[in-house]
Amino acid sequence: MIIASGPRVWLITGASHGLGLAFAQAALDAGDRVVAVSRTMDEASELFPGSQDRVLPLAVDVTDRAAVFTAVDKAVAQFGRLDVVVNNAGNMWLGAIEEFTETEARAQMEVNLFGALWVSQAVVPQLRRQGSGHIIQVSSIAGLGGFSTTGMYSASKFALEGMSEALAAEVKRFGISLTIVQPGGYWTDLYTSMQTTSPNAAYSEMRKELEQQFSEGSVDSPPELAARAIMTLVDSDDPPLRLLLGSMVYDVAFDVTKQRMATWARWEQVSRAAERAIPQP
Repeated sequence: MIIASGPRVWLITGASHGLGLAFAQAALDAGDRVVAVSRTMDEASELFPGSQDRVLPLAVDVTDRAAVFTAVDKAVAQFGRLDVVVNNAGNMWLGAIEEFTETEARAQMEVNLFGALWVSQAVVPQLRRQGSGHIIQVSSIAGLGGFSTTGMYSASKFALEGMSEALAAEVKRFGISLTIVQPGGYWTDLYTSMQTTSPNAAYSEMRKELEQQFSEGSVDSPPELAARAIMTLVDSDDPPLRLLLGSMVYDVAFDVTKQRMATWARWEQVSRAAERAIPQP
């Protein structure tokens, strides 16, 4: 692997707010340079005072594949390389699966899956030419399991993780690392900007129960803690395929995995009986 000398160059999507902004600020504090991508990107002087010479702000909708490829070309033209690519842009739709319209379901997948796919496709040729680079795919606790009213959000993150696992295996030979980051709750505008389906009265009682659970058990942290973890991640010589952020999501990951393993073991006989080699028909 070829290691970059001097400051690293980051490309961060969703960099105008929330976790993306925290990641960008941490990178700049470390002396690195940042390509800050967001559909609602403001002037760099407002978001990153004193760092204008190290920031390239780009207003890009990640669901526009052509615009994403153009943005990556601009980034490389400006800074000469890319070292860390953070696919952070995302949105969240809340609603029972039955309630989703086709338009709403597709809107959830467009940003969280296809946006990350377009960015990944656009940056890999440059990282391959360099023989180095680290792609960070920001998933979620929702990528660990499906939960009531966040089913389509989970679907988008499950899809992101499946795509990313394959991509990690494909690009490893070129010196490119990939990490799927699974954060728990952070105080960002994800909750305030999320969109909701038209509620079906059949799920009213479920919603009341979920609201009670959320009010009693939600743990949300400052985004700076996530940024600190990301800096540790990119400094690693052996970055993991997955990184959990937060005690709550860490515990959920183990609980979900244990439950799945117990179920698989309970149904082992049925599973194994469903396989028997035969000659090719």
